[in-house]
Amino acid sequence: MINIFLFLAFVFAATFIIGRIIEKFRVPWIFGALLVGFLLAIKNPFSAITSSNTFSFLADLGLYFLLFVIGFEIDLKEMLKEGKFIVKSTIVITLSGALFGALIIHFFFGYNWILSSIVGLSFATVGEAILIPILEEFSLVNTNLGRGILGVGVLDDVFEILALILVVLVIGVGASNFNVITVVGSLFILLLLTFTFQLFRKEKLRFKFPDIEVLFFFSLAVLFVFIGIGEYADAASIGALFAGISLATYLPKSRYTSIKEIVKSICYGFFAPIFFLYVGLLTNMSYLLSAPVLIAVVVIGTSLAKIGASYIMAYKKFGFKDSTLLGIGLSVRFSTSMIVITLLLKAKLISNEIFSVIVASSAILTFVIPIIFSYTIVKWGLAKKKTSS
Repeated sequence: MINIFLFLAFVFAATFIIGRIIEKFRVPWIFGALLVGFLLAIKNPFSAITSSNTFSFLADLGLYFLLFVIGFEIDLKEMLKEGKFIVKSTIVITLSGALFGALIIHFFFGYNWILSSIVGLSFATVGEAILIPILEEFSLVNTNLGRGILGVGVLDDVFEILALILVVLVIGVGASNFNVITVVGSLFILLLLTFTFQLFRKEKLRFKFPDIEVLFFFSLAVLFVFIGIGEYADAASIGALFAGISLATYLPKSRYTSIKEIVKSICYGFFAPIFFLYVGLLTNMSYLLSAPVLIAVVVIGTSLAKIGASYIMAYKKFGFKDSTLLGIGLSVRFSTSMIVITLLLKAKLISNEIFSVIVASSAILTFVIPIIFSYTIVKWGLAKKKTSS
């Protein structure tokens, strides 16, 4: 019988091989772990391992480390600096996707409007990180299109945080051991700690760490403190996110980049693939094969909603081509939407069928959008010539 170490060796090897192949189609390599999960969801000879507490614990750590990294990359100051156009566009484009998602969940699956709206936010999130390599390749980062995608992607983090907070609140209220004092107290302590790190961001108030290893150890301690406090309110995910935000403002600039790279290496090199494998394993493949029309409606509908909203908001400023490409690019949503719906599924607030449809549609868009986006840039002659330095 295979043990968990050999199982992880198999998963990482399969993810590496599949990842190298899909990178040729401009799809992030880590997506290979999700595909491995899809395959095992069809036929899983390792069910004893994947249903174990050890595997679930590793998957949870993957979720927390992903949120930790997201928190690290959120720049609150930059969000506040964004222009009115980006702010308005983000609101309209994001809400258009969320509204379409809410309608699907309410009318197709019969959920109430509150839960449908929360799940709908997972349709609205933007995986702008997937498009950055393409924008860089065609020298479009500092164009209207590039700034529009990155600007909306940055402010979209606000909606992602809102979705996570709403999910945590709904899970907490629905828990059998819900205690108002405990929940409110835990969330208050998390906010207080985050605010405290903001106060200590001045150089003279920071603790002095001579070695980068010691500073990294301190960062991990902060992460687990935040997760542990959040756990009392069923808000460990919010704790992980706030830990990242707190350290991003607290760490000196000279050390911030180094620590972020180490955290990202650990996250994407070990924990995140296990989380994406876990997401793939939870997918109901039999249901997906029986509901291709519904998946097509979700994929096409959410994309058209974002493309239409982008065109309306950006046509006067960008013109037809760039405003259309803006909507196409923002249709990628392989982002925190995975985390949001996984939390909802684990709390048994949504069915496995809804979860499977959202995961499958996100997977399809993550494959298709980069290809369409790149092809359209070349077809319309929008690529910029790179200047030699």
